[in-house]
Amino acid sequence: MPDNSPYNPWRSPTGTVTAPEPPTYADTLVTSPSAYEQSSWNPPTPPKQDSPKKGRGVGIVVVLIAAVCGGVVGGVIGGQLSDDSSSTAGPVVTASPVDPDTVGNSNVAKAAAVIATSVVTIDAFGDGGEAVGTGVIISNDGEIVTNHHVVEGSDTVRVRLAGATDTVEADVLASDAGNDLALVKLKNPADLTAAVFADPDSLAVGDQVVAVGYALDLDGGPSVTTGIISALNRTLTLSDGALNGLVQTDAAISSGNSGGPLVNLKGEIVGINTAVARDDFSTAANNIGFAIGVKEVLRNIEVLRAESNGEKKAEGYLGVALGDRSDGGSGAVVTQVAPDSPAEKSGLKVDDVILEVNDTPITGQGALIGVIRDSKPGDTISMRVIRGKEELTLEATLVARENG
Repeated sequence: MPDNSPYNPWRSPTGTVTAPEPPTYADTLVTSPSAYEQSSWNPPTPPKQDSPKKGRGVGIVVVLIAAVCGGVVGGVIGGQLSDDSSSTAGPVVTASPVDPDTVGNSNVAKAAAVIATSVVTIDAFGDGGEAVGTGVIISNDGEIVTNHHVVEGSDTVRVRLAGATDTVEADVLASDAGNDLALVKLKNPADLTAAVFADPDSLAVGDQVVAVGYALDLDGGPSVTTGIISALNRTLTLSDGALNGLVQTDAAISSGNSGGPLVNLKGEIVGINTAVARDDFSTAANNIGFAIGVKEVLRNIEVLRAESNGEKKAEGYLGVALGDRSDGGSGAVVTQVAPDSPAEKSGLKVDDVILEVNDTPITGQGALIGVIRDSKPGDTISMRVIRGKEELTLEATLVARENG
């Protein structure tokens, strides 16, 4: 697989792993204080419907029919068992009246309340119909981050703010398929609350997190689910690209959650929900979801802002084809080296195993694809390589992709 392949979020995975006017921006994103010192799968595609929308109504009808049928059956059986329609049971036991000040005081409820005013519904309309997803406000002047696959191919985007009954128009400023992120901006922003981003160094496996989003485009406010950070720095590989720097979580993520925040118990964003693992005929997948990690999100927001202002994005190019190790080890195996490429000039050879790039562990080919894609032409990278029984350190200066 070439390391410069684009990522297509609509394509099913193969293999073993499964312009508007230039905007004005707030000076900085809101981030939390430093922590002082880290299968087959499908993106949870947003519900797509032809106009008029029918999915939500159909779901409600099914629920009501089942409830009515159950009531009828129960009534018939009860009538057969007893001719006495009276009841002699005692009063239903209820709890004492609750103090309103004690409601919503759990850690999860507090985190959900903090992020709630920054979470929005995104309706994207295009030739393919309507897609519904989630977004999160990141600046007071109307910037919203969501997934690329939520707004891909859209010509009209409408946003419903927290607590609002009507939608407002928005523009897609820039979108990156490779990182599955998009930057949207409201046309007439007012009275917005920007979310706070967590310190990337504050994340740890086992930390409790909360996923917030408009799951299944259900009526009312966003759905809130909770779980833990199951793993950090995951990579998902497709036949034509990769997502890296992912946070794995067991918090439930459903269609419609795409683009919504994964937050810590302070209500700070630790990731943007983007994908879930699903069962197939040979693999069971339970409670495995993925969010684009906060470090990747913050980096990509700046890239998208620059792109929306007319700065062309240039991706780095190394010049190798890659494979995964077949012996169970970690790293990316070089299967081809392009002539006169940065890889050839660095001394890389076929069958070399790349273990690290700039001290970033390379767990497989997808991790290397992501690192090179996110680097810029002119960047010099240091690679820790195994060649047979020998360990080497090689350096390469990247160039621009020809089609970048």
